[in-house]
Amino acid sequence: MDMNMIMIVAMVGLACVMFVMTSRKDRKRKQEIQELRENIAVGDHIITIAGEIGKVVCVHKDAVTFECGEDRVRLKVCKWAIQTKGKAAEEQDGAALNN
Repeated sequence: MDMNMIMIVAMVGLACVMFVMTSRKDRKRKQEIQELRENIAVGDHIITIAGEIGKVVCVHKDAVTFECGEDRVRLKVCKWAIQTKGKAAEEQDGAALNN
């Protein structure tokens, strides 16, 4: 084989390996987010993709109702709109209330 052909095969092989590794990470992250959204319970602190921070007060099949702000406004959002839950949300919720 000619040297140029070896370089092309090596580049294509490297590109394939990188594609497989990145798609694997994406799939794993999507699965983690799906599990997070399925396991939301009353009392959990959450952050939505729009940046709203609050505490869950009611869980429905495809939606969640949570309280946010000092006056405890209740918002209902679809589960797919929830970005994070747990300690990170609690810390940001505390910081938001202190400001």
